[in-house]
Amino acid sequence: MLGFLGNLKQFKAHYQKPIEVDRTPGVQHQLNQKIAPFLLRRTKHQVVKELPDKTEIIKTVEFDKDQANLYETIRLTMEDKVRQAVAEKGLAQSQITLLDALLKLRQVCCDPGLVKIDAAKQVKHSAKLELLLDLLTELLDGQHRVIIFSQFAEMLKRIESELKKHAIGYSLLTGQTRKREDAINRFKDGEVPVFLISLKAGGVGLNLTEADTVIHYDPWWNPAVENQATDRAYRIGQNKEVFVYKLVVANTIEQKILQMQANKQALQDQLYQQNKTNEAGQIHLQAEDLLNLLKPD
Repeated sequence: MLGFLGNLKQFKAHYQKPIEVDRTPGVQHQLNQKIAPFLLRRTKHQVVKELPDKTEIIKTVEFDKDQANLYETIRLTMEDKVRQAVAEKGLAQSQITLLDALLKLRQVCCDPGLVKIDAAKQVKHSAKLELLLDLLTELLDGQHRVIIFSQFAEMLKRIESELKKHAIGYSLLTGQTRKREDAINRFKDGEVPVFLISLKAGGVGLNLTEADTVIHYDPWWNPAVENQATDRAYRIGQNKEVFVYKLVVANTIEQKILQMQANKQALQDQLYQQNKTNEAGQIHLQAEDLLNLLKPD
């Protein structure tokens, strides 16, 4: 159906800009009506009405003084660097600098050891890692089976080291895992209670209904990616209530990412007409939003 929505230029002019930038009322509804005959969407609850509930819990933690100082130092340095790059080359040519800045801030939130600068080497404490270990202790005491997702393979290695120190059995799946099936089966067969999985290596294609708890160690921009990862456990065949924990550091880029997730989810819901009372006022991720992530709260 070539041309059904016009060419790219026409689509941006008639739909994308009015919906995402101008927030013109009614345009989202027009687009929904036009594509509705070609969409068939059935949720898991429509297919399997007895599917157990899913509960999402956001666990927030605060930096200690040293980690907070490191975060603010990097934020100020990278904000100046990004704004200078934008002034000299424009936003389109400054994306690598901007993404590098956002990456460093996200890494500080996970564990200062992920940031490859001298100042980070002096900070030995990770507030979020400590939060994870406390949460895991509580969950394992309750006989829960836990999947932990992170985008950073190196972060999973750091968590692995802590699990070894605390004599907690685990399996690990990243892009470097050679015996993938062995790692999966160790968890599925009940040999270990914890499964560490990188988002890229295990975000799709796995059936892990043996787990009843999912922990997202670090938030990702797109809520659909996180939902796909959660669905390794929360899927047809699951007979237990599933708890999903999102670990977030207060007053950081991570809380802003959660808000961006909410905006993107609202846009997605409008497309599927899940929330018919919403106007087309929810926005998609814009360049200025990325710059705002570098601002202080």
